[in-house]
Amino acid sequence: MRVLIFHGYLLRGTGSNVYNAELGAAFVRGGHEVHMLCQEADPLSLKWVDAVGEWDTGELRVTARREPVHATVYRPAIGRVLPLYVADRYEGFDAKPFQDLSAAELEHYIEANVAAVRDVVARARPDVALANHLVMGPLILARALGDDVPYAVKVHGSDLTFTVGPYPRFRPHAAEGVERAGGVLVGSRHTAEQLWGELDDPALVAKTRLGPPGVDVARFTPGSGDLTGLRERLAATAPTEGSSFARDPQEAVAALDAIEDGDRLIVYVGKLIASKGVELLLAAFPSVLAREPRARLVIVGFGAFRPGLEALVAQLDAGDVAAARATRAENGRELPQLAAFLDAVGDEYPPARIGDRVHFAGRLDHDELTALLPAAEAMAVTSTSPEAFGMVAAEAAACGALPVVADHSGLGEVARTLREAVPEAARGWLSFTLGSTSVVELADALSGWLAAPEDLRARTRETIVDVTREHYSWDGVARTVIAAAQGELDDLPTV
Repeated sequence: MRVLIFHGYLLRGTGSNVYNAELGAAFVRGGHEVHMLCQEADPLSLKWVDAVGEWDTGELRVTARREPVHATVYRPAIGRVLPLYVADRYEGFDAKPFQDLSAAELEHYIEANVAAVRDVVARARPDVALANHLVMGPLILARALGDDVPYAVKVHGSDLTFTVGPYPRFRPHAAEGVERAGGVLVGSRHTAEQLWGELDDPALVAKTRLGPPGVDVARFTPGSGDLTGLRERLAATAPTEGSSFARDPQEAVAALDAIEDGDRLIVYVGKLIASKGVELLLAAFPSVLAREPRARLVIVGFGAFRPGLEALVAQLDAGDVAAARATRAENGRELPQLAAFLDAVGDEYPPARIGDRVHFAGRLDHDELTALLPAAEAMAVTSTSPEAFGMVAAEAAACGALPVVADHSGLGEVARTLREAVPEAARGWLSFTLGSTSVVELADALSGWLAAPEDLRARTRETIVDVTREHYSWDGVARTVIAAAQGELDDLPTV
């Protein structure tokens, strides 16, 4: 089957980017032909990509690196403006949140992508298609495909939370895009209810199905990890500049060098923005370290809140509660869960001395996590805003690292799936609630897991690996996308 995918962003770094890279690879494994439109600058760095399509001469030109071609990635010529859900930097673009676009900029973005999709359709003649994000991918496919190619829509969550929800002027774009879709895939019941509430379309409820991301269970596997091999790879990698996806691999090298034999490793993987709740993990870590002095925390990710998080580490290390209480998000808003914890602690809070046990590794590519996560004992997934699905939590579980997640939205559904199977004594360690006690609950969950008897830990690790393999796989995701595009929804899980 020939599958067209419209993504519009990169194929590495964030959840929806990784989703599309892994989905493309799964389609190729399944014997399908893939035609993906995105803005990835180096698609040939992905092993499953055989050819690249560009409009640099004004006309579509496809260059293959090998034959036969099973997967082609196209980069539409959209100009300088790249619309985003959350403010960020992208090399080669003037990246702007959707709400900051002028009417002319938005219309140009839509028209350029519609033209590109039509060119690809004329060349590839796809059987089915997938539009990522509620805006503007579905609208682009609706206008470009007409009635010729059925398509599905994948709602990732940030589109709803940061664009369609707070800015109602984008609802008509979303409604136009989903109207013709054969099926709409969401990662959780929470995202479905948010979607239905925003668009208020009874027909949409009937064609919404669960379609969370998957886990590459062949690569994310239990074991000791390969920190030495990862360090060697990173040490030989040149730094990149020019966008928030840029990185200095030496940051990660330094973080890996700090890990000692006998350390109990906790990791965070995700964007460093305030909605991800990393400040809760940092505030909880002193209590974890007091109960387990061998604990070590590695923060993997990038984002505008990193300077604030690094300052918070220094303030907690010095016991400067007043300065820590003044921590604000990258956009200046207060952080209520952190504030509640620090207000309860008071000015008598002793120095935490965590500075030499917390390490910022910067961005790691998705395949590099396969070497790191098996070496971890736990992963904290601390988002304070809704998440469509906890992909990194599932990947940690596949490696035998206990995911400790905020108990809401798609994150909570991952925890509930695992909780049904793990030993009863371990169930309370899988999640914490958002509120005034978040930091204390998170610290207790991580500490409880690290202090658990080894037989309980072994049974829990074995169970979460088995459950992840059973419930999440990219090949299953690929089959779900095709069925949803064709409107064959009866056998897909309901929300």
